[in-house]
Amino acid sequence: MGRSLARQLIESHLVTGKAVAGEEIGITVDQVLLTDTNGIMSWLQFEAMGLTRAMPGRVVSYADHQVYQVDSRNSDDHRYMQAVSRKYGAVFSKPGNGICHQVHMESFSVPGQTLLGSDSHTPLCGAAGMLAIGAGGLDVAVALGGGPYFFTMPKVVHVRLTGALQPWVTAKDVILELLRRLTVNGGTGKIFEYGGPGLRSLQAAQRMTIANMGAELGLTTSIFPSDEITRSFLTRLGRGDDWRPAAPDDDATYDDQIELDLSTLTPLVALPGSPDRVVPVEEVAGTQVEQVMVGSCTNGSWYDMASVTDVIRGRRVHPSVSFVLFPGSHKILETMAREGLLTDLLAAGATVSESTCGSCAGIGHVPAAGVKSLRAFNRNFPGRSGVKDDEVYLCSSLVAAASALTGVITDPRTLGAQAATALLPRFATSTVGFVESDGQGEIPRGPNIKPVPLGEPVPETLEAPVVIKLGDKISTDDISPAGSAVLVFRSNIPAISEFTFKYVDGEFATRARAAGRSVIVAGELYGQGSSREAAATGPMYLGVRAVIVKSFARIHRSNLINWGIVPLVFDDPASLGPIERDDRLRLPGLRAALAAGERVTVVNERTGARFTASCVLTARERDILLAGGLLAHTRGGRS
Repeated sequence: MGRSLARQLIESHLVTGKAVAGEEIGITVDQVLLTDTNGIMSWLQFEAMGLTRAMPGRVVSYADHQVYQVDSRNSDDHRYMQAVSRKYGAVFSKPGNGICHQVHMESFSVPGQTLLGSDSHTPLCGAAGMLAIGAGGLDVAVALGGGPYFFTMPKVVHVRLTGALQPWVTAKDVILELLRRLTVNGGTGKIFEYGGPGLRSLQAAQRMTIANMGAELGLTTSIFPSDEITRSFLTRLGRGDDWRPAAPDDDATYDDQIELDLSTLTPLVALPGSPDRVVPVEEVAGTQVEQVMVGSCTNGSWYDMASVTDVIRGRRVHPSVSFVLFPGSHKILETMAREGLLTDLLAAGATVSESTCGSCAGIGHVPAAGVKSLRAFNRNFPGRSGVKDDEVYLCSSLVAAASALTGVITDPRTLGAQAATALLPRFATSTVGFVESDGQGEIPRGPNIKPVPLGEPVPETLEAPVVIKLGDKISTDDISPAGSAVLVFRSNIPAISEFTFKYVDGEFATRARAAGRSVIVAGELYGQGSSREAAATGPMYLGVRAVIVKSFARIHRSNLINWGIVPLVFDDPASLGPIERDDRLRLPGLRAALAAGERVTVVNERTGARFTASCVLTARERDILLAGGLLAHTRGGRS
């Protein structure tokens, strides 16, 4: 029986378990990617575990989210990140050098290797034939020390592409179409492996967009074969020697298959609130927008920047529109300057910002209250832009460029013939933004860097109030908001915990502290979106000991276990309905039930109602959870 590419890579890195869908497996990690949001905490956890050397063959720390230095806190954290990388064996990517996923793809991707990243969009490097997975900070810290990465073996789905994209239709429309069909939880427990005759028509940058935004489907990862298009991409970056072929067997079998004819796609837009609220562009054409942006790790490639320039060259941005571009890397920005793109963009009235994540995480360029924003980004969860009650539409770079010219959401097909965006024979190859490790130096710690707290062992019986009741699709942005005011405390758990649910329920932190121990209840897909570990550490620090929901997002469930919070799923989803905030729930024999792998009984002391909830754990997860989390488990000598 032939093997998929995903299965080949998993089996070649397998150290424990069997590669059977639904079984826990552990794989070796060849490369690690850390960001300045979750990665600084990973380094603090690495030190707290007493580890002394980063063991994977390639480790890179990126300062790409929090680069605006309005006071010393971001600078202090970046100084720490650079020093700890230098001492323990990692490359440091300086602020302005670019967005981690784009830069890693350009500078360090190697087909056939595994990559673990402290950011949910790490799967972008699957475009180069890597097995690239996003994870929580503690899982990344363990991988830094040479430990395996554990996860549930996903089903592998073959996405068979046929045809070719029509003019004005982009790779962003491919992933938006999949979101339209499948929704944000349609990829849960799955890997999408792309293939078929339509694959040959997609450039590397287009594959990057699709692989990157697979995170919005809830996928474990996405993967493309490494072929001649991959080799061309690496060669034009001066890295042709790093290329190697990687492809599924000719008779590969899959758990499922999706057919997608690229020639049938049209420009699409996601409505505010969720990336899966997708409609054809003509349904929202004419909607006034005052802010248009292109960038993020999804649409910051050279191809995006060049295609936008082709649209607006010789024209002018509409007077009512602020049009901002975020090139994905220093290499791209340097190449844009060399090729004259910056002149064309500036002459048209566009603003070219630093090569950072920027406003994708609500840091900078926050829209005015009540203003509609159109973005070639990846997420539009409520409030993610940095302002409450925002209205953010998601689209392709071409829809964004056309709309920037008119001041309203515009179908780019109305502009006439599309100019061809040519591939460059060579990109800039500068490495000025990287700082190599030499194993030396002291590690400075600014006043905002606080010790990493430990979780508590699971009690025999938990009796606690429901501190908040929530609905479906609660994102990690809802739990621990994005934006500069919050993320500046990424290395300070006591401080960042004060922002937990701040824009959902401003009294949450006060109420949770007063309760001592507490429980959260919610609906489907709790913890979707970013891998933001603060969405687990904040509640843990405030006393949350269990979360009972209808279903969890993959990374957030792992983060809860890693921090000693019991992740329970209602056996009967209807049990959520009668529960009210402040109800006191009693979970008798909780610890014994978890240890035995049995259902947990829950009693609502207000109503007397009883229901059950399940917490399906592997033996490894059970030991970690009962100890109070991964760090407590490791410190206790039980790892």
